[in-house]
Amino acid sequence: MGTITSRKRKDNSTAYTAQIRINRDGKTVYQESQTFDRKQVAQAWIKRRETELAEPGAIERANRKGVTIKKMIEQYLEEYEKIRPLGKTKNATLTAIKDTWLGELDDTALSSQKLVEFAQWRMSKEGGGVQAQTVGNDLSHLGAVLSVARPAWGYEVDPLAMSDARRVLRKLGMVSKSKERNRRPTLDELDKLMKHFFEMQTRRKAQIDMPKLIAFALFSTRRQEEITRIRWEDLDETRQAVLVRDMKNPGQKIGNDVWCHLPNEAWAILQSMPKTEKEIFPYNARSVSASFTRACPMLGIEDLHFHDLRHEGVSRLFEMDWDIPRVSSVSGHRDWNSLRRYTHLRGRGDAYKKWEWLSKLVSPVERSGHAPKGAVIAH
Repeated sequence: MGTITSRKRKDNSTAYTAQIRINRDGKTVYQESQTFDRKQVAQAWIKRRETELAEPGAIERANRKGVTIKKMIEQYLEEYEKIRPLGKTKNATLTAIKDTWLGELDDTALSSQKLVEFAQWRMSKEGGGVQAQTVGNDLSHLGAVLSVARPAWGYEVDPLAMSDARRVLRKLGMVSKSKERNRRPTLDELDKLMKHFFEMQTRRKAQIDMPKLIAFALFSTRRQEEITRIRWEDLDETRQAVLVRDMKNPGQKIGNDVWCHLPNEAWAILQSMPKTEKEIFPYNARSVSASFTRACPMLGIEDLHFHDLRHEGVSRLFEMDWDIPRVSSVSGHRDWNSLRRYTHLRGRGDAYKKWEWLSKLVSPVERSGHAPKGAVIAH
């Protein structure tokens, strides 16, 4: 049963403090108090709260200490990094979000209104003045955390908060999808990069063989994270194929292992690597990206990402008149809509047929390969 006590304030008004104390087996298991200006309101509050606390599990939920969004994000980064390294963009975005005012909110305080407020703040000068595309990315990465916080960790997260917020923000034009990139490296830009990294190798023994990595990424169409995960045991010599583990896929990021055909050039580069580690390219994916990113501005190359090599590789295969099933056997795409995003044609034929750098990376025998022409690997 709740109690109400009154006291005079300095301004001579009366304050009514309503208190609820619940005992079990002679011990206080829960207590709560609120102060009101009117006694009737205090009585109504006691009645409402006692009804709520009488529901099964209500006292346990009320006694539960909330966890902040910051702690939630930290747990996500720690636990999921062990399963599979997160992309640098997602990692950086979540790290930035947890250090904002949103990170200080408790799980129960996170609502669609707060998420909309966060989006508006991000687009303001104080929040960085970002564009709708960036807001969309922020909420997408945060949504990944919220989607596991309740079922996996039992945190009190409103399951509709994110979807409701995104619906409102879309109507306001405050979120948008990432723009499709059509950036492809030119042969001149690739010449600069290959020359730069070959010269670095002659000056000092580089830890990462960037020339082979760049060429392999281009001819295999593989992402940098996939390349550094490939093991010697993942090769199928008969089919000239590689098992790409945990291939990126919107609906299945873990356990999505796909067999992909390797064109002759990619197979030759792979076979030229020394068998000193279980991984064929035993490098850190982030270090590979950092090395590539540092080199581009030094060489006067603007707005080129390592991932653009995948665009180049896929587009090259179409320019060589490969059909969709054959190209997808290399890229690993499951449908034309996804594959289309990586296709930006410049002409016909193989621009790399007499590429001088390939002969510097592998021998003529390795370069010939041995898979039957037009072979398609099922996936």
